[in-house]
Amino acid sequence: MRSNQTRRELLAATAAVMTGASAVHANDKPGINEIAGGGEQWAARWRNWHYWRDHVVPANPAIPGHEAFHNTDGPCVFRIPGESNWFISYLGFNGSGYNTFIAESDDLVHWHDHRLAFGFGPVNEFDHGGRVLGAYLFTDYGASGQRLLKRHKGLFWSLYGCYPKQGGYELRPGYEGVACSEDGIHWKHAREVPILSVFDADCADWEQECIYQPWLLEHGGKYYNFYNAAHGHEQTGLATSDDLISWKRYAGSPIVRNRPGGFDAEFCSDPKVYRDGDHWAMFYFGVGKGGAHIMVAFSQDLINWDALPEPLYRAGGHPGGLDATYAHKTSLIFNPKNKTWYLHYCAVGNRGRGIGLLTSLPIEGSL
Repeated sequence: MRSNQTRRELLAATAAVMTGASAVHANDKPGINEIAGGGEQWAARWRNWHYWRDHVVPANPAIPGHEAFHNTDGPCVFRIPGESNWFISYLGFNGSGYNTFIAESDDLVHWHDHRLAFGFGPVNEFDHGGRVLGAYLFTDYGASGQRLLKRHKGLFWSLYGCYPKQGGYELRPGYEGVACSEDGIHWKHAREVPILSVFDADCADWEQECIYQPWLLEHGGKYYNFYNAAHGHEQTGLATSDDLISWKRYAGSPIVRNRPGGFDAEFCSDPKVYRDGDHWAMFYFGVGKGGAHIMVAFSQDLINWDALPEPLYRAGGHPGGLDATYAHKTSLIFNPKNKTWYLHYCAVGNRGRGIGLLTSLPIEGSL
């Protein structure tokens, strides 16, 4: 049976009254903390962030021709071959559903030229209710990589989350599709049916209510799709592909699971995976203990993950109240000019829902 309760209602209820009740599954994978050099030592470089004073993409960006779209969310920073600027994609909501927008910047802080990248899908299609880009095919998935879009068969590619119906916030069931682009700015779907659906024959119990956002990674001649899905609680699973079009679920999913009483007791969502030296790091957001927080898990094989119990960054850390309610949905990029990591994230607090920024070193204008 699929629930009609929206994701935002579930998240808001958790923030209001967090009981620490038992989750659907325990995170019972082997502990990387037991490996020499693992766990907390790997996480140390991803703690102790510095704050940008305000949203870098505001809650109401007033995009020309799309002024009704607000509540910006889901950032992903990338580069396009031949372009000197960075680009950011993010979603906006107009009361009917999501669209994806793109802006550009020369400093990762001040974003301009906001425009539509991927709007509503055609009527009666699986993505008519809204489409959210952000799982791009990159040339490099290293933690210090530049997130440069990679061409495959002459086109750029991204997986995307989507919804079939307009008229509200994330009207279930959610699906995932695959999109392509000639220029990295304007996108179209590359397959007429979803790549993952709750109606698939291999859809497991843990994901049977709604499928949400993907993260695409290419490694060892194979494509990996890390995605979050829901059956009451949200957890993260895995599917793989040889061609970006046809996907096979990993039978051992979910690979990052809810932990009773933890910071991810309710949600383990929006995974972003990077190669960091001799291991993989997954940034995701957990919901538990009264908020949505930025978490991390580690792996040496992309299959078996160990999530640290303490967040990398807790909601409410921003001294100006920018993320007093939620801190989640991240995008990590390294700026070689100042040797600094920039972590864009959805910051929900006293200035609404917008795109915030944390940096590994202080930059001019930071708090």
